[in-house]
Amino acid sequence: MVITGLLCGALLGFVMQRGRFCLTGGFRDMYLAKDNRMFYALLIAITIQSLGVYALIQFGLIQFKAGAFQWLATVIGSFIFGIGIILAGGCATGTWYRAGEGLIGSWIALAGYMTMSAIMKSGALMPVNDSLKPYSVPTNSIPATFGISVWPFIAILAIITIVLVVRQVRKPKVFIPSLPPKRKGLNHLLFEKRWHPFVTAILVGLIALLAWPLSEATGRMSGLGITTPSANVLQYLVTGDSKKYINWGVFLVLGIFLGSFIAAKGSREFRFRSPDAKTAVSSFGGGILMGFGASWAGGCSIGNGLVMTAMMTWQGWISLIFMILGTWTASYFVYVRPRTKASRKTAGSYQTTTA
Repeated sequence: MVITGLLCGALLGFVMQRGRFCLTGGFRDMYLAKDNRMFYALLIAITIQSLGVYALIQFGLIQFKAGAFQWLATVIGSFIFGIGIILAGGCATGTWYRAGEGLIGSWIALAGYMTMSAIMKSGALMPVNDSLKPYSVPTNSIPATFGISVWPFIAILAIITIVLVVRQVRKPKVFIPSLPPKRKGLNHLLFEKRWHPFVTAILVGLIALLAWPLSEATGRMSGLGITTPSANVLQYLVTGDSKKYINWGVFLVLGIFLGSFIAAKGSREFRFRSPDAKTAVSSFGGGILMGFGASWAGGCSIGNGLVMTAMMTWQGWISLIFMILGTWTASYFVYVRPRTKASRKTAGSYQTTTA
């Protein structure tokens, strides 16, 4: 049954590659370009998953326990993770699917991410990973905190999402010229036509929902998750212990790579692209920060930002906030400040020349 993880991951990798579903770019564009479309797309995926998963729970088909909320680890880890994804050029899932496109920088970031995740979870930094666990509260579930049903919270999320999406859709369209289609029918839709981020988000939400029963059928009581499975890949390669480390989640992340590769080859977007030395160092450093932060926070932009938010947990929503703050902080130092310095130098040079 673990092979269903490969299928689920391949679907996710295919959809994310063709739809360019990149949360790193989405969070960054909220700050730099005041473009919220990808964030609204994330809300669509969260809403669909939340509705579906809690319906499955209502019918007794799957189980979920929110557990305790390790608030300090979530806050600090998510902020560090947000910084890391800007330096790496992609979040955890984005790094896997960009690696499937042949982007060598993503391979480098993935190496740093997997290595640090493994070190934090089972290596020399386990004491660091566990150091913030005492700073927790017993209730992670938002509805349980207020002593009411989860459905009012899901309804509020759905209403907010619908309002934001409708407002976005009603905005004047910007005409983007494109070449005449070279393919017909399904080939054109799958591999050539530009996918709308909201359509992509619906598909991502449905795949995230599908992951729950498929994963729980193997005894893994969770949905999509990237950090621990990524660490498990490296842990298996080092130890050879398949019983301990090969599971549904490992097949999931390998499937993301496979699905993205198929999508990139089909759309003729696959090619090996090597980064320059500076980008390579930044990618590896970003991957290290991603692994460190996600391990502390208990999840990445998918595990916390998509799944735990849908489960209406404090961990998910607070993690999402501090992830975004981390990306904005890194974006300022990586993109805004260098441009500001450059413009000042240019202005100073102009004044000196004309004086």
